[in-house]
Amino acid sequence: MSGESKKLLRLFRGLSPARRLALLEYAEFLASRDEAEGLNAVPQEPLEIPRPAQESVVKAIQRLMSSYPMLDRNKLLHETSAQMTRHLIHGVPAIEVIDELEIIFRRHYETRLEESSNETQ
Repeated sequence: MSGESKKLLRLFRGLSPARRLALLEYAEFLASRDEAEGLNAVPQEPLEIPRPAQESVVKAIQRLMSSYPMLDRNKLLHETSAQMTRHLIHGVPAIEVIDELEIIFRRHYETRLEESSNETQ
């Protein structure tokens, strides 16, 4: 538990039941404002993070994960691992693997768009 959390808990425990309730209501109000303002929202569009001229496969995966924060990492794990294996074990050049990773992430994003549009219909 962080120092702030400990301090908040200590202060909370020192309050009367009525003030505890008021503090909880205020915290819920602040949380709902953050949600309404989109402060906690994950972007639904890919972020434009440019691909550097020289990039390792690991850095490319990190960049693509940051570029597509709306995607489920667990769904990408098998395919990204397979590409890493192609590069490390089979000697496929990094640029070729990164090109394929770009396609994989884009395909997962497009699939997600299709699924969400089907849910709204």
